[in-house]
Amino acid sequence: MRHSTRRLLTSAMLVLAAGTGVGLSPAAAYAAGYTATVDVSKTLKVRSAPSTSSKIVGTLRDGQKIKIACQVKGQSIRGKVRTTAVWDRLTDGRYLSHSYVRTSAKIPACKPAVSSTGYVTGKVRSSDGAVNVRTGPGTTGTVSRKMANGAALKIACSVTGTKVKGTVRTTNQWDRLSDGKYISHAYVVSSAVKACPAAKPAPAKPTPAPVLTPEQFIKAAAPGAQHGWRQYGVPPSVTIAQAILESGWGRSSLSATDRNYFGIKCQSGYYGPHATGCHVYKTNECDKAGKCFATSDAFRTYASMASSFRDHGHFLRNNKRYTPAFAYTKDADKFIYQVWKAGYATDPKYVSKVTGIMKTYDLYRFNTWK
Repeated sequence: MRHSTRRLLTSAMLVLAAGTGVGLSPAAAYAAGYTATVDVSKTLKVRSAPSTSSKIVGTLRDGQKIKIACQVKGQSIRGKVRTTAVWDRLTDGRYLSHSYVRTSAKIPACKPAVSSTGYVTGKVRSSDGAVNVRTGPGTTGTVSRKMANGAALKIACSVTGTKVKGTVRTTNQWDRLSDGKYISHAYVVSSAVKACPAAKPAPAKPTPAPVLTPEQFIKAAAPGAQHGWRQYGVPPSVTIAQAILESGWGRSSLSATDRNYFGIKCQSGYYGPHATGCHVYKTNECDKAGKCFATSDAFRTYASMASSFRDHGHFLRNNKRYTPAFAYTKDADKFIYQVWKAGYATDPKYVSKVTGIMKTYDLYRFNTWK
């Protein structure tokens, strides 16, 4: 009965305001706040951020009137009114879970709290120890550093990645920091973070790569392969041989159009430090049972052959499954065997094909180890 009475009173107030010509624009309402009522058994804690791990900055009693400025997404709470991940930001900047709030008002989402530098500020909240900051939006990305509980963050935008269960929430959102690295939003307390811009599309009419003879292809491939070895440790002969096998001497659509000689894909819009963007292709995929089906995938695009070859080294070095191979950076045959063993290719003859190419064209001569 108490709740029905409140709804009737609220409706009456709205009708009265409309009848007298008293109205608020969305901007004015946002500034003045939206009236709501707390519905809790005893008292409700008010927090400094949208999470129960945030600092308690006050309490509210049952039936108390509040003024809500806007709403954000935070920790999911099962309350007296509903179960929701929505949190209300009061006009004084404090937060409470919307699971204990009753209102007929349509409350807008909060605008991101952007600093003068263009970043959303946030803090690490972790009961699991220091949190990893990675090179990509997933748990397979290389750990570049760790951040302790309470550390301040400058967040540029967010992307979708590996789902993580953290102290604050369970989410697949990853925050791109001001230095380009990523941290799981599962351990972050902040206001709303805007999505990162979509990956740059490939040029509408890319200039196809020229068709090369085997001698020309190897000569063009050597500098990028050797640069990739110096930077990441992949033997040049392996890189060149894999490119020959996987791109058909540079005649595949991926390599001829987008200079992608290894079929490296984009991961949730992330295309690494060497690519220029992503290009969606229709492909055929087969499962372990041999059943094939049509699908589509986004593949990385490159400005040059050398960039693709360097990204090949980056890809292998930054995927932990290939770590055993890097014990053989000066033994090309053992290196490619370890890469295949780690699951790079399902073809049982893949190693013999790659080593056969290395021997036929004496690609070992490029393993100068300088």
